[in-house]
Amino acid sequence: MRGLLVGRFQPFHLGHLAVVRHIVHDRPTEPLVLGIGSAEDAYTPDNPFTASERFEMIARALGAEKITGWLAVPIPDIHRHSLWVAHVEELVPEFSRVYTNNPLTRTLFEKADYAVEATPLFDRERNEGASIRRLLREDAPGWRERVPPSVASYLDSLRATERLRSFGAPSAG
Repeated sequence: MRGLLVGRFQPFHLGHLAVVRHIVHDRPTEPLVLGIGSAEDAYTPDNPFTASERFEMIARALGAEKITGWLAVPIPDIHRHSLWVAHVEELVPEFSRVYTNNPLTRTLFEKADYAVEATPLFDRERNEGASIRRLLREDAPGWRERVPPSVASYLDSLRATERLRSFGAPSAG
């Protein structure tokens, strides 16, 4: 059966890659679905990249690592917690296990009788999407060391620094 890992992947960084490696190492025969959360959001300070750009980041990073047996599926938000698991089930191929550290996601999937496993946090202070987006926006040193090299070159091709600068600072909330 498949496992499901949901994330916004804004951008796909070394922490995400370490989680995928961990899952693939622990369950090498279990295909993995990466749910691209908030798939409808793009071109904002908190969600600067489109679902297809996030898919491309994932594909490049996992391809460089020779990780196979995965599938990425866009999952738009519906803003209704009571319906969210059914919404995910409608979009994603059948899965039996969910990997998450998000308390709400854990609660919703456990309530729907899914096996839910926490994943280790890999250097969370360094590998955190908001701080990487801030570094990109400021064109500050250090962001390249927080994403896989294939993602860094892709972000360069997207002119990510200029894109994030054009949005201004994210909202404080």
